[in-house]
Amino acid sequence: MAKLRFSLNIPATEYKRYYSGAAGSVLTVADNGQQLQFPAAELRRYVSRSGVHGRFEIEFDERNKLIRLDRLAK
Repeated sequence: MAKLRFSLNIPATEYKRYYSGAAGSVLTVADNGQQLQFPAAELRRYVSRSGVHGRFEIEFDERNKLIRLDRLAK
């Protein structure tokens, strides 16, 4: 299993595209420079009125299947 950390700063107006299904995946860059893509639906529990903001850690298996996504404490 592998873990990557990254930051997100998605304003509410932009996140609406993900929430409505117009954009199905989030594409970002992990701290190590690796490109990372995962289903936008995984962020729903972290959405606030201002959007999705913070530091996150994603864990995936050897087939790159997402196991979990957590927001890290500040």
